[in-house]
Amino acid sequence: MTRLIVVGGGIAGAGAALALHKAGFDVAVYEAHPDSAEDIGAFLTLASNGMRALAQVDSSAAVTAIGFPLTSMRVLDDTGAEVAHVPLGEAGTPHLQYRCLRRGDLNAALQTEVTRRGIVIRHGARLASVEDGPHGVTAHFADGSTATGDLLIGADGLNSTVRRLIAPDARPGYAGQYVFYGYTGAAPGAGAGDTITMVRGSTVAFGYAVSPEGEAYWFARVSDAPLAAGDLAHGTPARWRDLLLPLLRKDSTPAADLVAATPDHLMVTNATELPTGTPWRSARTLVIGDAAHAASPATGQGASMALEDAVVLAKSLRDAPDTEAALSLYETLRRPRVEHNITVSGNISRGTHTPSGPGPRGAGANRPGDDELIQHLEWGTDLWQLAP
Repeated sequence: MTRLIVVGGGIAGAGAALALHKAGFDVAVYEAHPDSAEDIGAFLTLASNGMRALAQVDSSAAVTAIGFPLTSMRVLDDTGAEVAHVPLGEAGTPHLQYRCLRRGDLNAALQTEVTRRGIVIRHGARLASVEDGPHGVTAHFADGSTATGDLLIGADGLNSTVRRLIAPDARPGYAGQYVFYGYTGAAPGAGAGDTITMVRGSTVAFGYAVSPEGEAYWFARVSDAPLAAGDLAHGTPARWRDLLLPLLRKDSTPAADLVAATPDHLMVTNATELPTGTPWRSARTLVIGDAAHAASPATGQGASMALEDAVVLAKSLRDAPDTEAALSLYETLRRPRVEHNITVSGNISRGTHTPSGPGPRGAGANRPGDDELIQHLEWGTDLWQLAP
């Protein structure tokens, strides 16, 4: 195998390109958006497991140059009283500390690193169809251009075109909550930096972190029927504040003041998830990241899981004796972990019981199965030798 096509230049796609390039493959990235600034208004946290994956592809510095670290988590009840304050992830190791940053900034940093390493990334390339042949797979783009390779990797997100070609019946479903995201330069009573605060409100789950510059990044998860597509498309920050503030003002926490101080940078989305068991591959085509296993945002693991995918896929293709064996190995290693995350995150969103099993659990996301995960990610380990 010499030529790999990655469709999607976001976190999963750029991460895959970096990992595959390090593993010695010829890889090119095709991104539908004209630039790297998709979703610039939203923020995310990279957990320690995601930062560990970045370290394996020598990309820690590109990400630690943006955003800010989070080393502890505190929990408030609906009266504003602190009920817990614990270390977060691998707080004692600087390059593995949780990191809070804007999604658009992370996309741009990873794509810059892709370009710096001489990997081709073509913007404005919207996938139209995929043609599998006896000697390769060809991507057909909306502008009439094509690209042919030995394997096509769909890293094109929740509404993946590649997944629709592999599994047309697999569609994202509502996970039981709609989620607000915002950030403000005025953070009244928000608390210290390096700490993410989770608020167990009476009707809203709220969380926020404050940057060294005093900018607060916050989210709010509301359990209710999904918002209508028309409302999401035409809603305004003022409309979303009016919807959220009455719910937050039932409690005596900093949440309402933070939202009231957010003038413009506010968005909302329905939390969605893919069903477990969704097919990931067909012939010479594979999906990774949210295209394969999107979960509700309740565990905050989407970006970190996508980066884990990138490293484990590259190592599987490097270590296995052939492509079919590599893709089977990749799926065997990844499916239990990422599908457990779908279940855990969905159950948090719906307020139902969370089963035990492999995978992330909030602040201790890198704890259960830690040794196994480290082996899977450690660049020097041979995954074929670890195969079950």
